[in-house]
Amino acid sequence: MSKPRVLFPYVEAGMGHITPMRAIAEKFKELYGDKVECIENKFFGDSGNKTLVAFEKKMCKSVTDTNRDHALGFAMTFTMLLFGNRIATWASSCLLKSGTKKPAIAHMEELAPDMVVSTHWSTNYFAKNSPCAPLTALYCPDAYTYPLFNYPSDVLLLPTEAGYKHALKRWKRRFNPDNLQHVPALIRNDAYKISSDKRTLRESLGLDPDKFTVVVAEGGYGIGRITKICREVIKRDLNVNLVAVCGKNAELYEQMKSWKSGENCAFHPVGFTERMLEYLACADLFCGKSGANVFFEACYFGVPQIVTNTATHIEKFNCKYFVEDIKTALKIFNAEKVADKIEEFTADPEKLSPLKKAAEAQRENYGAEKSAKHIFELLCTRFPELKD
Repeated sequence: MSKPRVLFPYVEAGMGHITPMRAIAEKFKELYGDKVECIENKFFGDSGNKTLVAFEKKMCKSVTDTNRDHALGFAMTFTMLLFGNRIATWASSCLLKSGTKKPAIAHMEELAPDMVVSTHWSTNYFAKNSPCAPLTALYCPDAYTYPLFNYPSDVLLLPTEAGYKHALKRWKRRFNPDNLQHVPALIRNDAYKISSDKRTLRESLGLDPDKFTVVVAEGGYGIGRITKICREVIKRDLNVNLVAVCGKNAELYEQMKSWKSGENCAFHPVGFTERMLEYLACADLFCGKSGANVFFEACYFGVPQIVTNTATHIEKFNCKYFVEDIKTALKIFNAEKVADKIEEFTADPEKLSPLKKAAEAQRENYGAEKSAKHIFELLCTRFPELKD
């Protein structure tokens, strides 16, 4: 007999959907790769279909547009809440780029999966509407679920207890303890290999090992308050390593490379980097918009955070989680006030202690093994022989 085919489709719509997919795919292959055929691909980009490639680009543009225009972001997510999961998901998948649904389902048929594991709502939607009717497991990378992730799936995996309880109460017609599971947050496997010695990490990254280190990032596309915050810290010449991660915003990176900092402030602009985890691990403080992925990663390394920006209702709920639910972050949307806090913490790092302890307390809520086991158990409902 041929092995069951499990598809792990990568989707770019911000980097927050790619990194958890890497984590779950690696762990699932490690545990069950001898029993199933694991297929990893860039679902839209590798399809060879111009419409599907354009659809993914449209999703990326939607992310950058909402980061530039917060009113647009909140209007879009409010509309999702207003119309509910089925209409919102249909509209997002079919109207963002006309003609997407048919080739997407055809591509799903070509891949012929028995199960589709998604970290983005779109591949779950196309799988559920595919005639091959694969089992579907969906991981929500945010703290709270929302309509696009509430579209039917065989199981939804959610990485926060607060989000799990909220979903059972708020979306009780959709979720129950069988089709909704609270799991540890998915983090890149490389995180477990990174040294806890901040001085050594800073030296390896070309930073002053003894300076208070602040990392500022505004998502994978580097759009937000990063410019104002960095200008303010540089203007005050605070005694810090100031790392500005510009992501895929090449224009901002080139602009920042020309900036001059004073005698005390060591300014380090960084473009798109594969060493983001190391920058986070060496930091004393992280500042950025409340995309869940990077905040979960900062927590893993015990790094306190400042939420500087929210572009949608989704990010607003992420902000609530880190600021109110687990208390690892402060919410400050004014660049000058962010600089005030950096100055305060630089003068007295002990003031960060409550946030730091709260972040360190989250360390046990990480890992892909539980998610992998839930997915395998779901697969066994169709292929019980896998248990042997």
